[in-house]
Amino acid sequence: MKVYGLTGSIGMGKSAVAAMFRREGVPVFDADAEVHRLQGPGGRLLPAIEARFPGVTGPAGVDRAKLGAAVFGHAPARQALEAIVHPAVRAERQRFLRRHRARAFVVLDIPLLFETGGAGRLDGVIVVTAPAWKQRKRVLARPGMTPGKFRQILRLQMPDAEKRARADHIIHTGVTFTATRAQVRRLVACLGGHRGR
Repeated sequence: MKVYGLTGSIGMGKSAVAAMFRREGVPVFDADAEVHRLQGPGGRLLPAIEARFPGVTGPAGVDRAKLGAAVFGHAPARQALEAIVHPAVRAERQRFLRRHRARAFVVLDIPLLFETGGAGRLDGVIVVTAPAWKQRKRVLARPGMTPGKFRQILRLQMPDAEKRARADHIIHTGVTFTATRAQVRRLVACLGGHRGR
């Protein structure tokens, strides 16, 4: 089984591309969705998060706005949260890989793949990209997003040009949905030919 990372900066269309891989029958592990589950109602990370950040959890799980306010722009707080979350997500990822080990390849959807140094343990990296103007338009259309917050997020992420330079495969989403889906289908056909490790 080959393991490919799927990544891309905020607003590049990575979630849409991940959904296209799923529609092609490729198992996709969504790191963000796993974090939401672990922090959701009854999630097993709630006690540890509440202990470190009192008042940010409740019956509905983590209050993302409160937690975001506690860690955004505060490196030590962000690192403390990552020390709680990352090991749990890694464990779930290992379970996912064991479950799909008979497949030709799987995709790990990891937003900060390069930033967290995770690319070296993979068989290849797929980067999702779009023109900067389209990225900005998509991100600023999100509820609660501001130009200042967008700039701050970009500062925490590796520049798109550098991600593309490090990529093994690139999916462009600054085109029509149909054209993007055609790129995904071609890549699935190409990667699906791999067998074994």
